[in-house]
Amino acid sequence: MNPLEVRLRQLEDVEAIRTLDAVYCRLLDDGDWPGLVELFTPDGTFDGLSVVTGRVDLLAFFSGLADGGLTAFWHHVSNLEVAVDGDTGTVASLLWQPCVVDGVAHVAAGRYADRLVRTAEGWRYALKQVRFAYWAPLTEGWDQHRFALETARSAALPRGGPA
Repeated sequence: MNPLEVRLRQLEDVEAIRTLDAVYCRLLDDGDWPGLVELFTPDGTFDGLSVVTGRVDLLAFFSGLADGGLTAFWHHVSNLEVAVDGDTGTVASLLWQPCVVDGVAHVAAGRYADRLVRTAEGWRYALKQVRFAYWAPLTEGWDQHRFALETARSAALPRGGPA
């Protein structure tokens, strides 16, 4: 490939991976479990609330989330940092997730760290990993008021400067 073709393929790969992440969020939020697990390689792994490998076990895990009380969620993923090296790729991104657990509104946030491979079907997750920074009932707040207005104001203003 000439340099322009290499650059074009790189851009197309990055966009395809960004789209894969958007589709992942939509299928997860819609409860389309068969569609969701097709976004993983046959031996792909989800590492988050549990570590699950392979499409059969992934289907059982995701379709069983409501049995554990997690009945609704809305995945908002942003700040995707996509890197592609031939037929492999990585994505680091931020997650903000309002959800409902046992009928109680919660809010969660964390970071994804994913590994992807190019397959005949397109890009697929070899590993979809999430680490949560917090997961709390919405009524309690996520921060225990650590970032209240006065705290934010004191952090933003120069030390010893005017209030």
